[in-house]
Amino acid sequence: MICLQIGRKTALFALGGAGYVGMELLWRGRSHVSMFLAGGVCLLLIGHLEEVRPKLPFPLRILAGAGIITMVELAAGLVFNRRYNVWDYRNVPFNYMGQICLPFCLLWIPISALAGKLYLLLDKKWNFE
Repeated sequence: MICLQIGRKTALFALGGAGYVGMELLWRGRSHVSMFLAGGVCLLLIGHLEEVRPKLPFPLRILAGAGIITMVELAAGLVFNRRYNVWDYRNVPFNYMGQICLPFCLLWIPISALAGKLYLLLDKKWNFE
């Protein structure tokens, strides 16, 4: 049982990481291994939010999901992007320390909605218990 659950969560983590890297490759033509880690963490956290707060109104869930992505990106930036060699938002309006910015925070809203739905769909499909 526990092995299946770990396997499911590992697969979801890998899917989140690959999705995040894929979005970056489409958007700017390059990515970084830290974005794989960030994407995996984001999908698992958004999925956990979907599981523990299913009655929270959908608009609040996707705003919370966007907040999760933004905070994970900030944490990844503070650890992996101190010299701004991975990304640099210092010239983007409403940025914080060049690591996160308002335009991307807004972009994370629909991404969060998709991530939450994808997580629930795949977690249910892969539930063999």
